[in-house]
Amino acid sequence: MTRLCRAAFVLACALCALAPAQAGQGTAVVPERTIYPGEELVAGLVREVEVTNPNLASGYAEITADVVGKVTTRTLLPGRTIPVGVLRDAWAVERGATVKLVFAGGGLTITAEGTPLKNGAVGDFITVRNIESGVVISGTVMDDGSVRVASQ
Repeated sequence: MTRLCRAAFVLACALCALAPAQAGQGTAVVPERTIYPGEELVAGLVREVEVTNPNLASGYAEITADVVGKVTTRTLLPGRTIPVGVLRDAWAVERGATVKLVFAGGGLTITAEGTPLKNGAVGDFITVRNIESGVVISGTVMDDGSVRVASQ
């Protein structure tokens, strides 16, 4: 009987020693309120919480800086972790809006106006229709909202 009590005591001590390791699992970012698809995440809409569930699946945002400025593609519920896969960069150009097309090469810069045929975030390679000529060209979305045209 005393052997069984000792074994139980040793097991209890081992579990207590592991408890702090389980508690330090990191943080997760959760919404403060329901966030709908297409909404941009700002600092006031999300907060970091300590992860206490050891069975929580990976793939969620861990720090606020990872989600601020992103747009959700799915409804996010308050207090639930935010899967990284449901976030995208905000659109720098939107389909149908007028954008500035820029071609630069060999000391020559040509600008024109165009209409994107699809939405695009900074760095995306998209197709744009030149408003004046109707020609469809491809280019890269720049951070100022213009499209740098690739030479063909």
